[in-house]
Amino acid sequence: MLTFNLLVAAALAYVAFLFTIAFIAERRASLGKVAWLRGPLIYTLSLSIYCTAWTFYGAVGFAARSGLEYLTIYLGPTLVMLGWWWFLRKLVRIGRSQRITSIADLISSRFGKSTALGVIVTALCVVGVTPYIALQLQSLTLSFAVFADAGGSEWVAGDLNAVALYAAGGLAVFTILFGTRNLDANERHHGIVLAIAVEAVVKLAALMAVGIFVVWGIAGGVEQTLARIEASDIAHWEQSGGRWVGLTFVAAAAFLCLPRMFHVLVVENDNERHLATASWAFPTYVMLMSLFVVPIAVVGLDLLPEGSNPDLFVLTVPLNQGREGLATLSFLGGFSSATSMVIVATIALATMVSNHIVVPIWLRSRGQGAMMSGDVRAVVLTARRLSIIGVLTLGYVYYRLSGGGAALAAIGLISFVGVAQILPVMMGAIFWRGATRVGAAAGLTTGFAIWAWALFLPSFGEGAILSARVLAEGPWGIGWLRPSALFGFDALDPLLQAALWSMLLNTAVFVVGSLLSFPSPLERLQGAQFVNVFEHSAGAQTWAPNSAQAEDLLIVAQRIIGPTEAQAAFQRAARAQGKAGYLPDVTPEFVQTVERMLAGSVGAATAHAMVSQTLEGAAVSVEDLIAVADEAAQILEYSNKLEAKSAEQERTARALRDANQKLTALSIQKDAFLSQISHELRTPMTSIRSFSEILREGGTDVAAQQRYAGIIQDESIRLTRLLDDLLDLTVLENGQVVLNQQEGSLADLLDRAVDTSGLRSGGIKVIRRPADEAIALSTDLDRLGQVFINLVSNAQKYCDAENPELRIVVRQTPQGPVVDFIDNGSGVPEASQEVIFEKFSRLEDHARAGGAGLGLAICREVMLRLGGEIFYLPGQGGAAFRVVLPKSQAMAAQ
Repeated sequence: MLTFNLLVAAALAYVAFLFTIAFIAERRASLGKVAWLRGPLIYTLSLSIYCTAWTFYGAVGFAARSGLEYLTIYLGPTLVMLGWWWFLRKLVRIGRSQRITSIADLISSRFGKSTALGVIVTALCVVGVTPYIALQLQSLTLSFAVFADAGGSEWVAGDLNAVALYAAGGLAVFTILFGTRNLDANERHHGIVLAIAVEAVVKLAALMAVGIFVVWGIAGGVEQTLARIEASDIAHWEQSGGRWVGLTFVAAAAFLCLPRMFHVLVVENDNERHLATASWAFPTYVMLMSLFVVPIAVVGLDLLPEGSNPDLFVLTVPLNQGREGLATLSFLGGFSSATSMVIVATIALATMVSNHIVVPIWLRSRGQGAMMSGDVRAVVLTARRLSIIGVLTLGYVYYRLSGGGAALAAIGLISFVGVAQILPVMMGAIFWRGATRVGAAAGLTTGFAIWAWALFLPSFGEGAILSARVLAEGPWGIGWLRPSALFGFDALDPLLQAALWSMLLNTAVFVVGSLLSFPSPLERLQGAQFVNVFEHSAGAQTWAPNSAQAEDLLIVAQRIIGPTEAQAAFQRAARAQGKAGYLPDVTPEFVQTVERMLAGSVGAATAHAMVSQTLEGAAVSVEDLIAVADEAAQILEYSNKLEAKSAEQERTARALRDANQKLTALSIQKDAFLSQISHELRTPMTSIRSFSEILREGGTDVAAQQRYAGIIQDESIRLTRLLDDLLDLTVLENGQVVLNQQEGSLADLLDRAVDTSGLRSGGIKVIRRPADEAIALSTDLDRLGQVFINLVSNAQKYCDAENPELRIVVRQTPQGPVVDFIDNGSGVPEASQEVIFEKFSRLEDHARAGGAGLGLAICREVMLRLGGEIFYLPGQGGAAFRVVLPKSQAMAAQ
């Protein structure tokens, strides 16, 4: 008979084994031998941290109580890995490019590196995960109690509480030893990850061993097992479609938002390609974990006495059959499930607490900011170690207050709904540039409050926090505020209605709050970096060159990541600048590098604050530039009032204002031009590269190859056309163009422009008088035709009339023949008429404009070289352009 002492010895031996595994991995990582530790297999197995004691023990109990409903817990993450691979890849790319250390760091960094928002997410996660940690402690105590009972010793509540306390203490020691041994700039823990991978194998092997024994050792084979299932209550359980959908959504949201899952999924990810393997390997793993749940539940209900705890069937069924070795293996599997979850969860939560609560408060209390005499590195490590102890203490307190008697699945679902409140803000942070810090804080607070009122506080039981009267009648007798039936809605069970209201109001408040507020400049910059992470993975530059000393930044870096790592990083930067042996120059790129390096240890918000304080205002932020611009505008306004005393001064001021407006408009157009040019160049180049790689890899049929080759050719032509425009404009501006004198007819040239633009096929009506167009030309017909084609094409693009028309009017004037192109649209706004011929200018409707905005600039240069003129005619009822042909190059046809 296996004694309790032997069981404790087996557990301690197993912990020593994991300790050795973790220690070896850490040693090899310190020597740089981490290639095999960064493989896709280890990464996939680390994701098994999702399968905690809830799934190892509680899934069987869930099946025994609610039938096949337990599958929703596996179905949610499976759908995420299979169907949301693109979302996970974007999340991992953001994590790596922004050096994200936790889910709180992700939200904080996205919304202007807000410390307050990081505190909100951290508090939500700590409170939300506390029931889950208590669940693991409860599973450990119950599993020990099973073996004690089998040995003839009946435990009382004091014994269970003592085991929970010892388990919490032991887990705290192990986590501190391998989770806070050093301050890794990348926040990766190779020893912990490898230990989790080993535990993943152990718990899968243990659960499958019990399942195989139940099916073939007790039930007598697959057919007999299926017959037992068919005859059990589980087969006849009525499943609610709405509850299935709700629980599946909650599980999927929790898979993305649980701090421990975010840590292994994003923070510990070394290569986003590992997601490709994990997308099928992890669903396979959870499928194997769930394979024998129903057989174990059915056989346990048949064999064990009525009233037995179904959460413990994976232990009690082997013990009932005298299989002590199998029961011990099952115990170690459950032990692995509980301990691995607690270790990773406490590391993630401790990182969040230290980075977003302790360190910011400590920095403010020091007064001197980042240049204090103390050791920030020591403060961070101490804060994390104390946070680990604090988180486990909260889990133990929840276990004691809740009585430890609830079903494991019920406790787990409470935590799932709590952390799912982060999902709306996370989705908005990644996909919506208009999301703001105000909206995020309001949404999170709303969802957190509803969850706490409807689920968390009632989970302690009647009278513990909420009285029985409040639970039954609502506060102050307000029935629609009852936790179990918020707003009078009781069509769903309390869990689903709490999830429904919290997520709906969370999302609504987040969206409305974002629409009613305006993002700060840093929020807009970070929003662009997050939403367009694949185009801007390098990160935004928010620092300008300054005179700050590199020694100051080195001191800060040494106090956070340690002297060796900091000096090595600064030496690499110096070598890259060609200053080997010296400190690097404090350039914008270098300041960004330092901030990201520090962010890996103390979080993006704290790192940003420390670098800002270190530079002591020498760095000019976007906010500073806007403030300076506002002050300059006020000074200019005051100056204009003084100059109004004199007519001459007023005219001068007006001219200066007009020039300033033009320069401002040109500056804006220049920025838009550069942005558009980069986009226009990148788009065809991306297509060419993508389809070229597909063709190079092979494996496609002939039709697909021809289609891909056609796309490459079309994009090459498009790219060539854009480059030709740029080169054409450069040649014209530099006066290097060679004109080819040709003889021709104005009517023929206009015909060619209309045909080339496709106007004859419909879309816009063209009105002409052929008799007036009988003018012979002696000029560069190709260049002049280029001008006509551009003007006709512009009319086709921009004319917004219901029945668009284009009138081409030819007249003889003292300056020579003129050709007017007049449409019946709304025309060019007055503010844009003076700059539309500039090379950086284009209309505001980018969607209709297309191209890069070089057409009219080329037209002006062409007419200048031909000796003619082109200008805009205001007051014609639509957009109107006049082309003046020089006398010497146009004559009436004979």
